[in-house]
Amino acid sequence: MDFPSKLIENAVVELSRLPGIGKKTALRLALHLLKAESDTTANLAEALAKMRFDITYCRTCHSISDSEECSICANKLRDHAQVCVVADVRDVIAIENTGQYQGVYHVLGGVISPIEGIGPADLQVDSLVARAGAEDSEIREIILAISPTMEGDTTAFYLSRRLRDFEHVHISTIARGIPMGGELEYADEITLGRSIVERQRQAR
Repeated sequence: MDFPSKLIENAVVELSRLPGIGKKTALRLALHLLKAESDTTANLAEALAKMRFDITYCRTCHSISDSEECSICANKLRDHAQVCVVADVRDVIAIENTGQYQGVYHVLGGVISPIEGIGPADLQVDSLVARAGAEDSEIREIILAISPTMEGDTTAFYLSRRLRDFEHVHISTIARGIPMGGELEYADEITLGRSIVERQRQAR
């Protein structure tokens, strides 16, 4: 693809690095920004820079946050006795959009995947175990809301084994309204919400 400007070419190259954005779409976006008000481009650049450099992770649940504690963990009206364990922050957003869950979360940061070289030590597993086992822990139920893929099931099995000695904590999984091999972020809100409500307790 030939470009009339090296600056346009550089913008297209950077935009096309984004997932799902090809060269043609990147060019369309670049030309749109070129024609837009200068404030539009400046505001976008500032928002992206602030997101990248100023965002942090919640010290408790490891979800993305604007401060040391995310708004969900800081909310006293949430049920802190229920912890929903998810692989990624996108799953937190998906579950929150159902409006069916009022507990708190724990974000693992991925799933166990030997093929990709991701083991338990690469995830926020130890901090989950520490949360469940702390002397002042409020936790009474841990919901394993992990996508029902081979890697997801492996992760859920590993977590259930790590948590089984905490007799005061019930381990449950979301109901299989989510199809095998499916991803939580692509599930419709009704199905995902029903899966949370109709979760199943795990055998120890």
